Amino acid sequence: MTIKRSWVLLPLIVLGLSCEKTIQFTPEQSDPKLVVDATIEERSFPVIYLTSSLNYFSKIDPAQLAGSFVRGAQITISNGSVTELLKEYEQDLGGGYSIVYYTVDSSSPTVFRGKQGVSYTMVVRNADKEYSATTMIPDGGRTIDALTYERTVNEEDTTRVILYGRFTDPAGFGNYTRYYTNTNEDGYFPALASVYDDQLIDGKKFRLPLDKGVDRNSDIDFDDVSFFHLGDTVNVKFCNIDRGVYDFWRTMEFSYSSIGNPFSSPTKVISNISNGALGCFAGYSVSYASIRIPE
Repeated sequence: MTIKRSWVLLPLIVLGLSCEKTIQFTPEQSDPKLVVDATIEERSFPVIYLTSSLNYFSKIDPAQLAGSFVRGAQITISNGSVTELLKEYEQDLGGGYSIVYYTVDSSSPTVFRGKQGVSYTMVVRNADKEYSATTMIPDGGRTIDALTYERTVNEEDTTRVILYGRFTDPAGFGNYTRYYTNTNEDGYFPALASVYDDQLIDGKKFRLPLDKGVDRNSDIDFDDVSFFHLGDTVNVKFCNIDRGVYDFWRTMEFSYSSIGNPFSSPTKVISNISNGALGCFAGYSVSYASIRIPE
């Protein structure tokens, strides 16, 4: 019986080997697209960064990144009653590099800050093209009631703890949130999975583990991103967002986590910017909570 099976498998193995073929291809060079990173937070001015996309196989260096910022664009933000023309600013990073961003002219008599319950429309005019997007700073929404922590078990590092947030979700579906953490004053960064909806917890009080926020531009210790440590001081920035912002970050984070995984399904990142631009215009209703984890 074993010999018969071997003779049956042998032609299949030979056939498989004979089907191997070297495939050569040249990556397609796509035209650059406008990339928009625009935010307006509650009680804050809008801030917009515009860059040009780079090809997937581009060799990226600091000079190329600095040169990707878009200058000379015309950007307006409207709150439904006032339309404000934003001003271009440049921030020196040293070493001959700088970044460009757009925000309000503080001397304008009509300048406004983000406010809960208000929708905002952004229009960008650049290189004879026009792009637009709308976002809202939600009024109310989910609240963070407290932060707690628990010591980990069966871990080699005995200083690790798991941070939990206690939340209240208001009745009625359609509450979306994003959170950031600041550990020992290292800056606010989003977690690898930072956005949530309320499909399973609508109208309930619940507890949720909060991973440490990470700087995606630096080396990430994936073995440690789920934990904080004894002695840490942790600040959580908790944001209510609208559906468009949630869809963008949900698909963006899934795409980021799928890089290098041959078994993952391709994901299209859902932008809320019109005319084929990449990125997002995001409104944030912001609250904060802090905890000191004893040593």
